[in-house]
Amino acid sequence: QVQLAESGGGSVQAGGSLRLSCEADGYTMSHNCMAWFRQAPGKAREGVASIFTYGGITNYVDNVKGRFTISTDNAKKTVYLEMNNLKPEDTAMYYCAARRDSAAWQCAPGGDFNYWGQGTQVTVSS
Repeated sequence: QVQLAESGGGSVQAGGSLRLSCEADGYTMSHNCMAWFRQAPGKAREGVASIFTYGGITNYVDNVKGRFTISTDNAKKTVYLEMNNLKPEDTAMYYCAARRDSAAWQCAPGGDFNYWGQGTQVTVSS
């Protein structure tokens, strides 16, 4: 059984940084797709970044490009989201997601994912 557990959220001021982690217990890290999503109160969930775990191919949505970096440590079965220059509009619950089977070309911060974590809150104050 796959379980995803996020950590690292918190409250920061605008311009600050946070690093989120997601441990993927029971998940096959190689040749698969993992992503970070977020959902702000009253808004739809949106994909933020994705990574294909073989080769580290990454994709980002436009409003986080240059500020966020997704990466993995396959040996630790962990995916990270490094967030720099945070803005108040980044405030949201952040979720880790993983897909059961995926090709590299299918890996993007959107679409269907099979496994989800419980989320970690990120709050950015102005």
